[in-house]
Amino acid sequence: MTSLDPAKVYDHALEVLKENDRGTYTVPTKGLYPFQWNWDSCLTALGQSHYDEGRAWTEIETLFAHQWPDGMVPHIVFHVYSDGYFPGPDVWGTNRPTATSGITQPPVAGFAIRRLYDRAKDKAAAAERARGLLAKVDAWHEWFYANRDPRSEGLVAILHPWESGRDNSIDWDEAFERVPTEGVAPYTRRDTQHADPAHRPTKAQYDRYLWLVEHFRALGWDNSRLHDASPFQVVDPGFNAILIRSCTDLADLADALGEPAIAAANRARAAKGLAALGSLWSAAHSQYVCQDRTTGMLIDSASIGGLLAVFAAIPAEQARGIARTIERQAGLVKYIVPSHDPADTRFEAKRYWRGPAWLVMNYMIADGLKAAGETEIAARIVESSLELIARSGFAEYYDPLTGEPCGGGRFTWTAAMVIEFVEQGRR
Repeated sequence: MTSLDPAKVYDHALEVLKENDRGTYTVPTKGLYPFQWNWDSCLTALGQSHYDEGRAWTEIETLFAHQWPDGMVPHIVFHVYSDGYFPGPDVWGTNRPTATSGITQPPVAGFAIRRLYDRAKDKAAAAERARGLLAKVDAWHEWFYANRDPRSEGLVAILHPWESGRDNSIDWDEAFERVPTEGVAPYTRRDTQHADPAHRPTKAQYDRYLWLVEHFRALGWDNSRLHDASPFQVVDPGFNAILIRSCTDLADLADALGEPAIAAANRARAAKGLAALGSLWSAAHSQYVCQDRTTGMLIDSASIGGLLAVFAAIPAEQARGIARTIERQAGLVKYIVPSHDPADTRFEAKRYWRGPAWLVMNYMIADGLKAAGETEIAARIVESSLELIARSGFAEYYDPLTGEPCGGGRFTWTAAMVIEFVEQGRR
């Protein structure tokens, strides 16, 4: 058991959140990530809601104030100038009134606003704030299925690894090889000035990240064209599970707020997505895996994305399989959940999404497992998360073998998840 003092760690988490608060939005951490990130903000709002409900709603409202006319919510909003991050607004060239990136991120907003509403102490104020976001989140969900599922199969594709939130996952390696590197404009990375280069994506990966950005920019960021024009099209089960869960939660919230059309549309999306998700199940790995949409083949890579699928209401048999997979992995590492199967020879304990543990992933996986009745392993994930905090503080991510802190320090969404875990323990 951890020796962590819940009251003390709560206070420290609160310090981190307030340190990274910029008034109407938070930055993930100063230096490394000086702007507003999409899913960071939505998950951060969950932590904020425990001490300032109004501030939590503002966090998400600020993000959606920069939604594109076609419904997309970008993955970065560049509210202020900073030369500490690359690629900045000049590279993206999206020509938005406030500069943004041109790609999106896991659509966790529907889940977040439903959770904010459900536990709000001021229900009338929460209902008003939620009503202001319902149609915007619905438009984002509609955008996904219109632009990233052009054959109406029920599952959406990511077109850039950054969209997944798991930038350099092993899942992408094979499909990413199709992305050229020729002609990429010279650039200087900023991330390796703030974090150990051995923990970050490689230069070869960065060249391909930038090639895709330049390719999409040359197409005018026209989302109706990008899917078919992209050499990288991957169907990620974790990404789709977040979208399915958010559709389900938005439908329930819309029902509660008297918006039956929004409820029906999102319930239909979730049902179709859940049915299609079964095609990504791997009996050999006892978890879901990605699909390379370009080839139609499943990708033989057992990553945390396939475990995150339990965040949606998947069938009980698959939820049990994922629980047993995590239990097996727990015998190979000291801290769970690693972002890649430690039994895979490609596993790297300290390199970003190729092995390290992340508290935000732990939070969503534990939430799904608990809902599926797998309460013992869900509790074990929470305990492991808090042990990492006691050992290594509020890092961006952690070596699952040693618990060593990696990436950025004093990280906002890590602190927000700690507040969530501590509050759940009090109930």
